Amino acid sequence: MAYKIAIGADHAGFLLKQAIKKHLENAGYTVTDHGTYGEASVDYPDFAHPVATAIEKGEADFGVLICGSANGISIAANKHAGIRAAICWKPEIAELARLHNDANILSLPARFISEEEAKKCADVFFSTVFEGGRHANRVAKIPC
Repeated sequence: MAYKIAIGADHAGFLLKQAIKKHLENAGYTVTDHGTYGEASVDYPDFAHPVATAIEKGEADFGVLICGSANGISIAANKHAGIRAAICWKPEIAELARLHNDANILSLPARFISEEEAKKCADVFFSTVFEGGRHANRVAKIPC
C-alpha cells in the first residue's frame, strides 16, 4: 500500500531525513516534509508537532521523526492524542513497534544509526501490519 507519510527532523536529523525521504519516495510513498530544511540549530518540537498533527487530522497515515537520539522528538510527538511514536534502531524493533504496539510514527536516532540501517527500519516499519488480538487490548489502554 502506498501510504501518505509525514516526515520531520531537527538539525541533527536533517541529513538522515533527506536520505529517508528520498528512499520512501522511490518506494512509491507520498512524503510530506515538515522540515527542518538545513543543518542550522533548531528545536525538535517545532517538527514533531506538525508531523503528529498531520496524522491526527488524517492528512498522513504515518510519520517519520528524526533527531539525535530520537528521544526528544518522540516525547513531543507522543503528547498528541492517538500518536504512538516508537524509537527504532534495528529492523527487529521497528517490526515489533508495528506488530505489537501499532506505532504510527517511526522515530530514528540519527547519531546512533547508519543510513542503511535506518532505511531497513523504514522498510520493515511500513510493511508490517498491526497484529491486533491481545495487543489491541494493550494499545487501547495507552490513552489517559
